[in-house]
Amino acid sequence: MYDSTAWTLVDEGWGRRAVDFATLSEPGNCREYVAVHQHLGIGDGDRLLDIACGAGLALELAAARGAEIAGIDASPRLVAVARDRSPGADIRVGDMHDLPWDDASFDAVTSFRGVWGTTPIALQEIHRVLKPGGRVGLTVWGHIKKSPGAWALGPFRLAAPPKVDNQRDMVSLGRPGAGEELLEKFGFTGVRRVTVPFAWEFADPATYARALASTGPAYEAIQNIGEDAFAAAAIEAATERTRAGLPLRASVDVVGYLARKEA
Repeated sequence: MYDSTAWTLVDEGWGRRAVDFATLSEPGNCREYVAVHQHLGIGDGDRLLDIACGAGLALELAAARGAEIAGIDASPRLVAVARDRSPGADIRVGDMHDLPWDDASFDAVTSFRGVWGTTPIALQEIHRVLKPGGRVGLTVWGHIKKSPGAWALGPFRLAAPPKVDNQRDMVSLGRPGAGEELLEKFGFTGVRRVTVPFAWEFADPATYARALASTGPAYEAIQNIGEDAFAAAAIEAATERTRAGLPLRASVDVVGYLARKEA
């Protein structure tokens, strides 16, 4: 059963280091954002909603393509950053399972690793707020274990076993056929699965550790082993990956799903 208050807990993990996330972690997502906007053909005249918009970098990039932007996130502290970046945009704090916009309000909806296998009902709301013929673009983690940058997500597994199990359930949407089946279940058509470029880059192990600690899954690990132990584990993992004269780089498999609401 869906817990209608669960979204209010998101800020505890994702919002506690909102500025670190916005400046150290989120910029590494640019390739992902740009690729999906390109696939969707975002441009002048599009009214776009980004779900789980975080600190709002994807919204900024959509606006640079000419879109009229709106966003929603469960973290008030991340939304404060997003509003600072895009002062004229309609960016709200709220639950993606109960979107505060009317039916058929948007030409396009995106969510970058914000809708998971554990939150499928969000797709019902996405379908509702899209105009007939509207486009949707979602991304999820793909095959992490086979990714060259899998090491960068390793410290998340220091969370308590039930949290690690939930992380595994969340990323299940990236499995072959899973996203296609779910989107079709909620009435989307023309579903396509695409590979989306993704790479984090960091100047040094300490910067990587600080960036990682700003994320929700890292907070789950920190709750289990403490701030200092998490930082030490992250720095140790990254130190093994340092390269003279080059940044730390972690390329991770990200899957994109593109679809439409039937016209």
